[in-house]
Amino acid sequence: MKRIIPITVAALLAAPLQAQTPEPPAEDEGFSLMQRGAELFFEGILGEMEPAIEDFRAFAEMAEPHLRALLSEMGPALMQVLDRIDDIANYEAPEILDNGDIIIRRKPEAPDFAPDPEAPEIDI
Repeated sequence: MKRIIPITVAALLAAPLQAQTPEPPAEDEGFSLMQRGAELFFEGILGEMEPAIEDFRAFAEMAEPHLRALLSEMGPALMQVLDRIDDIANYEAPEILDNGDIIIRRKPEAPDFAPDPEAPEIDI
């Protein structure tokens, strides 16, 4: 009986064992790891940009009343200018002359345009 136990143990140790192979990752697992990596990346970027965003928010709150006043004062005049032109893409960049005059030339290839005769005159 004492001999059977060591022989049994020796036989069990000598028997081939099945190797443990890792299971292939599920298809969703690779995608979720990439998704998690992207989330961490963007969280890091947002963390770095948060002070700049807060600074811009403070600037926007400070500038809002001034921008509203500018829009209320300049809005009607801007609408008068837009009534007198067709498409801003048909004009070249403005030029400022030495005497301070601003000239905005129409591009040579722009189609002909006649402003609305009933459009109000612009008083500058």
